[in-house]
Amino acid sequence: MTGQPIPVIIDCDTGVDDALALLFAARHPGIDLRAVTCVAGNTDIDGVVRNTLTVLEVAGAGDVPVARGAGRPLIEPVRTASHVHGQDGMGDLGLPAPTRRPVDLDAVSLLRREILASPEPVTLVPTAPLTNIALLLRTHPEVVRNIERIVFMGGAVETGNATPVAEFNVWHDPEAAAILLTAGVPITMYGLDVFQRVLMPGADVRRLRGSPEPRLRLAGDLLAHRPASPDPDGDDPSGGLGDAGAVCAVVDPGGITTRLLPVEVSLAPGPTRGQTIVDRRARPGEAEIHHGERELHLVDVALDVDVERYVKLWLSAVEGD
Repeated sequence: MTGQPIPVIIDCDTGVDDALALLFAARHPGIDLRAVTCVAGNTDIDGVVRNTLTVLEVAGAGDVPVARGAGRPLIEPVRTASHVHGQDGMGDLGLPAPTRRPVDLDAVSLLRREILASPEPVTLVPTAPLTNIALLLRTHPEVVRNIERIVFMGGAVETGNATPVAEFNVWHDPEAAAILLTAGVPITMYGLDVFQRVLMPGADVRRLRGSPEPRLRLAGDLLAHRPASPDPDGDDPSGGLGDAGAVCAVVDPGGITTRLLPVEVSLAPGPTRGQTIVDRRARPGEAEIHHGERELHLVDVALDVDVERYVKLWLSAVEGD
């Protein structure tokens, strides 16, 4: 990679795969990780802060400022994913408590400070419910002038996971996701359609788990907690990189195939709440013909991913010196 590192701020709900994203961001030379902000999601906000600080310390990035953010969505109650990430949000691996505390600023204040202080426009990477980002955009709209792009892990074109049509991060706080779409900056949606495809082969997971290096052993244990499909050799299951793919897309956007498409979030009560409605039609339909076209926000939607490319990218960063 040439040129200066990309200033990046990650907003996360750490989380097994958020941890994989943090390990990558902390180690890749093309990323200047300016801050990490925390929001309730995969686990409660106290657990997210604890997990985030621990992972950054293991990654050798203990000086990156971490801030506590929203403890619940804008409207909905907290609905964690402990059945996926374990009671502690980190696969119940029994990790040590962090040796430092978050900064005194709240997440929105830290986001504002770091975005406006950056000499180069910042790329925001939310890998969590979008509550902090929505609060930032509504409270401090001036930050938009120094945001290069928002690459968020969320949404789905096809099938959801929280519901048949809604992905967890958007479903957890649909109103916040709808606010994100009004940000007025370029947005990339790294949704379930690509999220679920980037799998670490079982042989690599085993190698990482057997490493004497704590960082690599943690990476292997986290991947092993997220088995995605049987390994082709019939041995250990592969592990999903999940949220880490969204950070890979910041460093190497050529690894995903995107289309600029209208996207909106379903906010109505009922079975479609939290769905990201992505309009892939070639021409307007009867609704637009009879009622007029509505202005929708255009998003670069990831529709395909080069799996091997991102697996190699992630490994080279996390295993590198």
